[in-house]
Amino acid sequence: MADATPDADPFADVWAGNTAYAERFALEGLEGYAARGLTVVTCMDTRIDPLAVLGLAPGDAKIIRSAGARITDNALRSLVLAVHLLGGSRVLLMPHTDCGLVGTDDEVRAKVAAATGRAVDDPTIVAYEPCAIASPSAGLAEDVARIRAEPLLGPDLVVGAAVYDVHTGTLEQVPV
Repeated sequence: MADATPDADPFADVWAGNTAYAERFALEGLEGYAARGLTVVTCMDTRIDPLAVLGLAPGDAKIIRSAGARITDNALRSLVLAVHLLGGSRVLLMPHTDCGLVGTDDEVRAKVAAATGRAVDDPTIVAYEPCAIASPSAGLAEDVARIRAEPLLGPDLVVGAAVYDVHTGTLEQVPV
């Protein structure tokens, strides 16, 4: 944890971590393309190490992270770029158990309101689209449909889905 004194750099631990990483850096020369043609859309949850979960190495796949692993406008834009510019020929949607977005949009908005000190009916909160989900697999059909409807991706893109269990490390395939 960073030093709490006023003059301390709140990112000192990050800079030190990078120095140690750079000293043993071994990825020089790695191409910017997905060597296995895979793009993974997963959640920003810190319990997910997508490359390790899938038995992959750096350079094997493009990783897109969004809250709840949802296909938001930004995730869709990144997906188009990954597929057409960075070697992605197949997409794996990988939400997870114990996701903070499980619930309703109103419940998620209430959590955001409480965390920010704003009223739930504050226009900024009301306009916020949290993409809540009833369960980890609940949003998958909608997200796959959104991918298939995107003219720059189309219906022929290979799309798969699996729910990652944060307690066991296992994946449960979900038909899409």
